[in-house]
Amino acid sequence: MNTPKKEAPLAVVTGGSRGIGRAIALALAHEGWNVCISYLSNAAAAEEVLAQIRQAGQQGLAVKADMASQDDVRQLFAQAQQTFGRIDALVNNAGVIGALRSIFDADQAHLRGVFDANVLGCFYCAGEAARLMSTQKGGHGGAIVNMSSVASRTGGMPQEAHYAASKGAVDSLTLALAKELAPHGIRVNAVRPGLIETEIHETHGGQATLAKLAPTVPMARVGQAEEVASVVSFLCGAGSSYIHGTLIDVSGGR
Repeated sequence: MNTPKKEAPLAVVTGGSRGIGRAIALALAHEGWNVCISYLSNAAAAEEVLAQIRQAGQQGLAVKADMASQDDVRQLFAQAQQTFGRIDALVNNAGVIGALRSIFDADQAHLRGVFDANVLGCFYCAGEAARLMSTQKGGHGGAIVNMSSVASRTGGMPQEAHYAASKGAVDSLTLALAKELAPHGIRVNAVRPGLIETEIHETHGGQATLAKLAPTVPMARVGQAEEVASVVSFLCGAGSSYIHGTLIDVSGGR
């Protein structure tokens, strides 16, 4: 195994223990990044990701944190900063779909659960990351990549208005932060996955639903988490230095 380089950049990937977040964390590690991931409950999955980050020759850190809690988010970034002494990129990946719910049955508890995780969590994390990366506050600049969804422009699947609306908010937040944070040396973009083969789709039928919907994609297949991760990794790095305030679909043309 290669010896990790202390000067390697550090990326914080929220929800990095499974699915697209896991793929992003590993893609960044293979590109030479140290990676701090957050996870909500599955410590074993987080440890497995850390093991693979180390196998790639980089350093890793896993922090149990709920993105809907501003206190947890502050602790996440404090631990990352204390451990690595720097933060160079944030990937706002953590989020939930929420149980299927018709607009006729929408209630405060259900909506709060989705918006707290998907929208407020992005606000909390972006604020902490920007504070540490801002060139006007002693930082060295950096990149923020928000994980949105094509649901933000299609309206999503039936009975998932809550999810589509939350991702629409992520799109708007991305554009607003791009304007606000450019003077601070921070680039902000969003990636909008389409039908991607991950366990998150168990909420609405899992593999059966993916197989049914695959023919509706112009490329006639669902995507893989690694295909999303490669785009995110690019947006975090120097190769995307003039890409800013952009919403990039990774959806097979859907």
